[in-house]
Amino acid sequence: MTHKPAIVIVAFNRKNSLQRLLQGIGNATYKVADIPLIISIDFALDNHDVLDLANAFEWRYGEKKIVYQTENLGLRKHILQCGAYAVSFGAAIILEDDLYVSPNYYQYTSEALQFANNKPYIAGISLYSHQFNVHSRSNFSPLLDGYDNWYFQFASSWGQAWTKIQWESFYAWYITQEVLEPHPSLPDNVTRWSEKSWLKYFIAYLVETDTYFLYPRASYTTNFSDMGTHVGKDTTTFQVPLDFGKTLQFRFSTLEDSSSVYDVFYENRKLHLYLDVLEADLLTNLYGEKYNLTDKRYILTDKILPFKIIRKFARSLKPHEANIMVGNIGNDLFLYDAQIAENITFEEDTYRKIVYSIKSLSLKETKTILFQLLKEKIKRGLKKLGL
Repeated sequence: MTHKPAIVIVAFNRKNSLQRLLQGIGNATYKVADIPLIISIDFALDNHDVLDLANAFEWRYGEKKIVYQTENLGLRKHILQCGAYAVSFGAAIILEDDLYVSPNYYQYTSEALQFANNKPYIAGISLYSHQFNVHSRSNFSPLLDGYDNWYFQFASSWGQAWTKIQWESFYAWYITQEVLEPHPSLPDNVTRWSEKSWLKYFIAYLVETDTYFLYPRASYTTNFSDMGTHVGKDTTTFQVPLDFGKTLQFRFSTLEDSSSVYDVFYENRKLHLYLDVLEADLLTNLYGEKYNLTDKRYILTDKILPFKIIRKFARSLKPHEANIMVGNIGNDLFLYDAQIAENITFEEDTYRKIVYSIKSLSLKETKTILFQLLKEKIKRGLKKLGL
């Protein structure tokens, strides 16, 4: 595998976004030379300013190639075309134009790709590190386990890299697929994503093949979510802190050694080790987004269910699975034996759950958010009515 993955920038019609990203990669740290840079611009009638910007950008670290598409591909086809550069160059880093990079993004990705070599359970490298569960729309943080990476059965679209083998394995699977149908093994909101999404197919591929993306502990990209074809209004929801460190020495975990391994629902897959049950017998559903998956004997959740509770935990430590690991007793998280029916008399403490996630909001802040949410809901309703 090459030690110098190509950098591939995916652009369309956001000049300011591309300018910001180009500035970031131009100012980043590179310890090698002759790094290929490809700027791939999808066709539009009004984006020649984007093409002019790409042509004017000075790339000091290798050859620069501008690819201006002859027809409009759309995001899904465009990403699939750009992913193929991993085959021609041995490995490729894919960056959409609304991202910004850490100065250390190239060193991290190069070393992560090298680590992933000959590890078939790693299907790609993410440069972005999630702090938000996109299914439950709640805060998320992966467990700290002493390594500089964690594993997630969720492909990355906010800065990702593939080796030749990783991309070819996915694409061989992809070309056999039809429309992605709802399935209990996949989050509902993923299968509902538009057919313009390439990401949902890669996520389904990870689940079907039981493979993972390797994610960084510190983030090497962040997402501006600038207004564009697929974003109606920019948001800071997906902004995460970038690594601005000067000295880098990465310590990567294998899948076996890591305690920070998450399924497609953001649920930690190693909790059976702390509950003295078999992994095959345990359904972990702490975020409550798994439905129709009731074939397991044991269920770990914060929901009130009509089964015998065999262990109870508090939701105090963060992330929430830490409470399971240390046996922090309370009345927020429950391990049920689903083979024994039992009537449960207490109710879920919703207020405690909300405060755990957001820490604190003043009354004034709460009112502001409430009125804004109501305003947006009314606006969406009027739009559906054509008013």
